[in-house]
Amino acid sequence: MFQHLPAVVVLLTVLLQCGTAYAVGRARALYGVKAPATSGHPLFERAFRVQMNTLESTLMFLPALWLAATYSAPLWSGIAGLVWVLGRVWYAVGYLRDPARREGGFIVAAVGLLAVLGMGAIGLGKALLLG
Repeated sequence: MFQHLPAVVVLLTVLLQCGTAYAVGRARALYGVKAPATSGHPLFERAFRVQMNTLESTLMFLPALWLAATYSAPLWSGIAGLVWVLGRVWYAVGYLRDPARREGGFIVAAVGLLAVLGMGAIGLGKALLLG
């Protein structure tokens, strides 16, 4: 069961990406920001920044999660991954409401990212040293 937790985290990450893309599309329609524009109404710009910031973080998170799940403990990797997902959701909701409220979610997500990165790096290092 626990070996599948990282895969659940990947699915949740994909759903998070879908949610941020939906928020941008909805904001485009609500505020009349026609593609390919990436600026316009401030609430659209918030949604767009949430999507881009989450995408940028995901590009670091997923490989780190894979390394941690492969070279460390899948259970702990999955738990750290859940921390990242919950942090990113908190970040997104906070940023959409008020950009000043994004820090808490950012910090929680950063802790999750650093945890999977650390587990992956240590696990891979051990595997390389021990052959």
